[in-house]
Amino acid sequence: MKRALFIAGPTASGKSALSLRLAEDLNGVIINADSMQVYKGLRVITARPSEEDEAKAPHRLYGFLDGSEVCSAAFWAERAMEEITKAWQGDQTPIVIGGTGMYFKVLISGIAVIPDIPEDIRASVRERCASEGSEALHAELMPLDEATATRLAPGDSQRICRALEVVKATGKPISAWQLETKPGPMQRYDEDGALIKLVLDPPRDVLYDRCNRRFDLMLDEGAMDEVQALMERKLDPTLPVMRSLGVPQLMAYLKGGLPLEDAVEDAKMQTRRFAKRQLTWFRNQFGDWKRLPAQLSESEYRDFLNKKIKKAVD
Repeated sequence: MKRALFIAGPTASGKSALSLRLAEDLNGVIINADSMQVYKGLRVITARPSEEDEAKAPHRLYGFLDGSEVCSAAFWAERAMEEITKAWQGDQTPIVIGGTGMYFKVLISGIAVIPDIPEDIRASVRERCASEGSEALHAELMPLDEATATRLAPGDSQRICRALEVVKATGKPISAWQLETKPGPMQRYDEDGALIKLVLDPPRDVLYDRCNRRFDLMLDEGAMDEVQALMERKLDPTLPVMRSLGVPQLMAYLKGGLPLEDAVEDAKMQTRRFAKRQLTWFRNQFGDWKRLPAQLSESEYRDFLNKKIKKAVD
């Protein structure tokens, strides 16, 4: 039977290290499921695997898009399914790893099939968001799609823009489209028991400490240079890449609007808050996934590998 490993977890929980160990032991192909690590030029600030780690095992869907593009969950799922299929064809074990829970949901459970949005409508909404702010668009969305507007924070510019684009283009709220969901490409494999689904679930204090220490390490390894290069491109500020963890704060520092110490502390705080939301989301949405501690000792890893994983993939 074809098998695949799915490894989810919050930022800084150790997903990359675990996936690399498993890939080396299982002849695996590591497939990225992180919505920021798909972009080029931001290896450090998005905590992509290093070039040395990528050389140890095949890595797919890392840094394959330009920052000027938007990677939807549906687009990612199509690419991920292609890579999973290639791995199976090569008698390798696909290991899908990341912290973007919606990517996993779409790959397994599916997503609503929404018509393409005309470019003029998309551009108009994005331009208004940049000039008027997401809060104004959120207020406009409320009477048009109350269910979605109530669920979204006024500062969630990407999702607010998307919801407003859909209702303007189709005359139908995105919440209504989402009730008409097409099954995901991995759903039948999940139903057949072919998926091994793991969530790294570290104690909150451990996770927060790792978030703080990792951001300091990012600065030492060149995160500021990456953000400087990104800022010089003058991209649309509503693009996902412009809101990657740490990017807005370091840009504010580089523009002279925020002292470095304040920028770093705010970036760390936002990272911790994001990790907390991820923990909550995975606990609420992935109830049937097996929980693992953030770090496994060598003996714990070997026991886990031999008893839980190898038997399933052999």
